[in-house]
Parts: sequence; structure tokens; C-alpha cells
Amino acid sequence: MILVTGGTGFVGGHLVENLCSRGEAVRCLVRPTSDTRHLPAGVETAVADLAGGQGIEAALAGVDTVIHVAGVTKALSAAKYFAGNAGATETLARALHGRPIRLVHVSSLAAIGPSPDGRPVDEDSAPHPVSTYGKSKLESEKIVRALAPDAVIVRPPVVYGPRDTDVFQILKAVSRGLVLEIAGGDRWFSAIYVGDLADGLWAAARAPGAAGRTYFLTYRTPATWRELGATAAQIMGCRPRTLRIPVVAAKSVGFLGEMWSRISRNPAIISREKVAEACCRFWTCNPARAAADFGFDAPTPLAAGLAKSLAWYKEAGWLKY
Repeated sequence: MILVTGGTGFVGGHLVENLCSRGEAVRCLVRPTSDTRHLPAGVETAVADLAGGQGIEAALAGVDTVIHVAGVTKALSAAKYFAGNAGATETLARALHGRPIRLVHVSSLAAIGPSPDGRPVDEDSAPHPVSTYGKSKLESEKIVRALAPDAVIVRPPVVYGPRDTDVFQILKAVSRGLVLEIAGGDRWFSAIYVGDLADGLWAAARAPGAAGRTYFLTYRTPATWRELGATAAQIMGCRPRTLRIPVVAAKSVGFLGEMWSRISRNPAIISREKVAEACCRFWTCNPARAAADFGFDAPTPLAAGLAKSLAWYKEAGWLKY
């Protein structure tokens, strides 16, 4: 039995579907308010609280593997980032302590930070997170290593695909005829199609030699944001104009996004920290260790992944083109 946290979210939802297609028995740890209507038939649910720990013992009954996807990617304060990432991870890791259960902890490239010199970072690179989100994910990793030393830590970079709402914002702008770029030249990033990430998480969960190791899971070739916009435009058959925003103006937009978040009490995708991350030249990582240790090589290039994603958005009515 595999227990998945965050199974009703974007990555977790695709992971649950993937596991079910492999014939795995799956249980999702959910909150009382979680929308479980779209979970595949046969998936069990266990209501539990990763903040206080209530319900976790029952959720772990009969489980041999936990894939911890749940986390906070947008928050109104540093305290909420650390509570939703480091705090929740500590609660889970303490519950697993001493049990023969494999933990796969889904972290992020943000925990390590961008490449300082253009060479993709690897698992031995010194961490230097540049955002509160990244710092909270790094703290989560430290907790996992202290309490569950045999856990597998996976650090995805940008994840995109059907049902994603973050990269979707860029694709929506392209469909409306506009590509937004921060001035100052190309900015490179690593990315992985969500279906490939689900494959990689399953492989990490089942690979005996992965115990106690950390991995970057990504498509082998980085891309630029300009390339992403141009590829999406070609697939949709549109010719958007490009608007290049000076860094100072982008930071001002980030500040306004924060102000709106405080007024609306709803975390926005735009903030000064998000802009600071976007200004970094190289968010790239090296997937060689995963290929060497358990043969995982993400097969979906950006163009193919975007084609699948855009087809889903169009069919679902999220985009018109």
C-alpha cells in the first residue's frame, strides 16, 4: 500500500492516477475539506492533519511506502511557508520514525537555488535558496534526513502539464497574443512534464538502491522562457507580440502583487520573491544521478509536453485557440 499526501493537488493527482494504472494499492491522506471527487475508483482516503498529527496513525496502517507531495507553494507569510512545508514534514517524519516504511519526500530545486555559473546544479551543490519557499523546502529536507535517514528526496524543477495553474498563466497570455519577458537576456530553466515526474517518483519509491539518496528529476535539456513562449505560440497557431519589462518595473509589479495579496488575503502568483527568482539566469539541474541509480530518464521534451498540455487545456475549456 502506498500512502500519498497531496493526492488531490496537481502533481499528487497525476501521481495517484499513475500508481493506479500500475496496479498499486493507493491511499490518499486528505484534509476534511479536500475535494476527493476526482480520485480514481478504488483509491482509499484517510482524513488526517499534518499540522497536529491527528489521524496519521490510522492513515499509516498497512502502508509500506509514503510519497509526500503535499506542501505550500504560495503563502502570505514566512511562518505559513515553514508551517506548511517544514512543520508538516516533521509531523509526518516523526510518525514514520522507526517504522519499515519507505519515505519519498518531494522537495524542489528551489531548496538548492539557481546555478551561479550556468552549469546545472547537482545533488552535491551547496544550497543557497533565494526565496522563503526555497528556504522552507530546504528545512524540510534537513528534517527528513535527521528523522528518516533512509528516505529518498526528490527535487523537481518547473513541473508543467494538464491541470497545472502556474505555467498555465504564461500559456494563457500567449494565447491572448502577448509574451511577457523580463529584460536582460535569455533565462534558462529545467522542467519536467508531470506524467514523467509521476513515473520518476514511482521509480524512486521502488528502487532499492535509492534509499538515503537525493535526486533531481528533470528532462535532460534545459530551455529558455523565450523558447517556451515561441513553442506554445507555434502549437496554438498564434503570433503574439513580446513585451520586455525592465527589472525595476518587474519588481514593482511584484510589490503590487504582494499588496493585493494582503488586501484580498489570498496568496498571489506574483510577489517580489517570485520576481527575484524569475530574474535569475539559470534555474537548471542535472538528472544524471537518477539515470545512473535507477534508470530514470524523463522522455518528454518541452515541445511534446506543451502539445499534450495545450490539447488538455483546450478540451477542458481553459484555453481557446
